[in-house]
Amino acid sequence: MGDASSNSYGVIVKIIEKRKAYVAMIFVQLAYAGMALFSKASISKGMNPYVFVAYRQAFATLALAPFAFFFDRKKTEPLSYRLILKIFLISLFGITLSLNLYTYAINYVSATFASASINTIPALTFLIAVTFRIESFSVKDFPGIMKFTGSVISLSGALVFAFVKGPKLNFMNRSNAIYNTSNIITHYTTKEKSIQGCLIMLSANTAWSSWIVMQASLVKQYPAKIRLTMLQCLFSCVQSTVWAMIMDRDKSAWTLNWDLNLFSVAYCGIVVTGISYWLQLWVVENKGPLFAVTFTPLALIFTAIFSAFLWKEILYLGSVCGGVLLVGGLYCVIWGKNKEANIIQKLCDDAKEETNVNITTV
Repeated sequence: MGDASSNSYGVIVKIIEKRKAYVAMIFVQLAYAGMALFSKASISKGMNPYVFVAYRQAFATLALAPFAFFFDRKKTEPLSYRLILKIFLISLFGITLSLNLYTYAINYVSATFASASINTIPALTFLIAVTFRIESFSVKDFPGIMKFTGSVISLSGALVFAFVKGPKLNFMNRSNAIYNTSNIITHYTTKEKSIQGCLIMLSANTAWSSWIVMQASLVKQYPAKIRLTMLQCLFSCVQSTVWAMIMDRDKSAWTLNWDLNLFSVAYCGIVVTGISYWLQLWVVENKGPLFAVTFTPLALIFTAIFSAFLWKEILYLGSVCGGVLLVGGLYCVIWGKNKEANIIQKLCDDAKEETNVNITTV
């Protein structure tokens, strides 16, 4: 009996060892689902959204500090005043703006929509990169057409998810939910506020996509990636603290007790920004960025399931159709980028081959 159980355990360990990247990305998407759920819960219960961001970034800075020390200690790139100013401004218009918009908007939208809207980030990043001529595409090339079409489909899906309802989907017994509809976590709002929340959430994703685009030039100047992210979290913490103090001068808003609020900010800072960032970085280095991005829709699925079971969140047919468009558009963008990368790689290989042939001939 003992030998059988130990053998089964050994088989499970071997499977996990072979599929480490898959396990890591599933954990990351579960973490992002938790971010939407716990952020929604805390802010719906009355926590100031701006104070939430300030505490979250403080925990994120502390979480990233050990990773920065151990993994980037051999990278001793100097920090000039000009570079520090650039990091400060990118943190302000990227992380700080995005997170403050996100936490404000989540008070008026469902956790499921918050997770769904994340799927627009690759499409928004592509469109912003094209606008600023960081990335190019041609309407004559099929990969370029797919990337552009996928971006439009993805953004259309987000709008359908937000504004098209349709019939309710009663696919589970609502009486089994842990929280009833009167619970403060389920936060119903007026239609106007709901529309405003959806638009602000998309604005938050646009700010985050802009931050991703700005990282390209920043990493070239300062290649210590984890330390760079820690610095941006630190600046964002300072900026968010100042903003929160301006917006709410009530000192009691900063009080943290041993409750859901403390757990939520610690979770978002340590698990989402700290552990998940390191795991994503490891996966990208071992499997490539496209592998990591393909798991993004899982956060939407996990959030929808947990929200339906725990908080009795109602799903509509329009939301499901919007989710399908979101995910379909995302994979169109991924396919287009993958195909484009393969074409570029093939051209480089052909050029190398031709060079080697010429050298041999000479």
